[in-house]
Amino acid sequence: MMEKSPPSNPQTASDLFDEMLVVMAQRGDRLALERLYRRWNARLTRTARRYCGQDCTAQDLAQECWLAILKGLGGLRDPKRFRSYAFAVLHRRGADHLRKVMRERGSAGDPGEESTMPPQSESAAIAQAFASLPPDQRLAAHLYFIEGLTLGEIAAVQSIPEGTAKSRLFHARRKLKAALSDTNKGVTQ
Repeated sequence: MMEKSPPSNPQTASDLFDEMLVVMAQRGDRLALERLYRRWNARLTRTARRYCGQDCTAQDLAQECWLAILKGLGGLRDPKRFRSYAFAVLHRRGADHLRKVMRERGSAGDPGEESTMPPQSESAAIAQAFASLPPDQRLAAHLYFIEGLTLGEIAAVQSIPEGTAKSRLFHARRKLKAALSDTNKGVTQ
């Protein structure tokens, strides 16, 4: 007798709860919307911090995202996709913010200040390695390693083909490994 293989990405109880909250919020339940905010705000803020690095206030970017999420939540056809929808909003808002910062730096002639301080700990080294990644790779790596999104979900968040998401993760992983091995060499010498 042949056994069926389990689905590749089964929904967890947490996913189902989020889906229920989205449906209730779409129907006007303010308490469900508030609960969705409490469940997701810290994750979006953490991702905003990782995405923008020192170029933005993560709380401000997360708040901008929530305004857009609330505005577009009624149009979300598949409540199961809230996670990728929320991160896609963050990606678009973060990219807008980064373009604005780059324009301001270009017009002011300020290339930005690079940190020359060595990392103080392993977590600082990881944060520094993440910060050194280009924004699109940084976001893809964060969504994969920290938030647990699949390649398909990352592709949807960043509005790119799945192969491009895979490539971004490959390059991010390679750069993180190189940055962290350079850091470890400096510590042991």
